[in-house]
Amino acid sequence: QVQLVESGGGLVQAGDSLRLSCAASGGTFSNYAMGWFRQAPGKEREFVATINRSSDSTYYTDSVKGRFTISRDNAKNTVYLQMNTLKPEDTAVYYCVVLKYYSHYVVLRTSVSYWGQGTQVTVSS
Repeated sequence: QVQLVESGGGLVQAGDSLRLSCAASGGTFSNYAMGWFRQAPGKEREFVATINRSSDSTYYTDSVKGRFTISRDNAKNTVYLQMNTLKPEDTAVYYCVVLKYYSHYVVLRTSVSYWGQGTQVTVSS
């Protein structure tokens, strides 16, 4: 089975940047579409971003477009989420995921085959 380990979360001020990393093991990384979800306190877990196997297609939820960038390095079995101009509304636990398939239209929790343990991102006002 696939194991996913996130890192890079922390406490920052509004307007700052963070780069999250997700290291994958136990599978053939280059065969998988990857993504990120997040869950804020009191809210449901929601989709953030996804990237296809060859990095030639990405898809984002509207609230992060223009601020967040997903990328991957198949040689390192790692996916990244660069988060710029962070807002307090971005505060959440961020989860790296393996997706059953890539989509640029809609990504649901049922699209996920493996979840990471999550990393906390806190953005202060």
